[in-house]
Amino acid sequence: MATVPPIASDFCPPFAPFFGLMGVASAMVFSSMGAGYGTFKSGIGIAGMGTFRPELMMKALIPVVMAGIISVYGLVISVLIAGSLTATGYSLFAGFVHLGAGLCVGLTGLAAGYAIGIVGDVCVRGYAYQPRLFVAMVLVLIFAEVLGLYGLIVGLILNTKATGSC
Repeated sequence: MATVPPIASDFCPPFAPFFGLMGVASAMVFSSMGAGYGTFKSGIGIAGMGTFRPELMMKALIPVVMAGIISVYGLVISVLIAGSLTATGYSLFAGFVHLGAGLCVGLTGLAAGYAIGIVGDVCVRGYAYQPRLFVAMVLVLIFAEVLGLYGLIVGLILNTKATGSC
């Protein structure tokens, strides 16, 4: 005799985990795109600066390191969301909250990566001509990085609110 699966309620449809999985994908894809762009754009500035002042190369790597941190934010929230995904008993509310958390972290990571890339490119080239620009460059990079950190904080808060089982 075949067993009949339980009837899904309106609050726990069988497609609800899809939204949580999209949150995982959004966090990883968008934050990695931001980190990649930040690394790419800053790397161009470092390559341009390195031909004139190779002794400043190690200090000029700061934008690349900061861009790489952006993808870690997406990884953290993706692992947390993926840990709470289940095939059954997953509510639509939890799916939407996880989607919102993933989009929050991913899109702020994308914005932070773009900001780090542009600032890193311009400031590293300027740093080759004026070494006193270094402190200003680091400060602006910190403010660009904190955009992604704000998204991570909000994503973590959202993730804690994703309750409700069927």
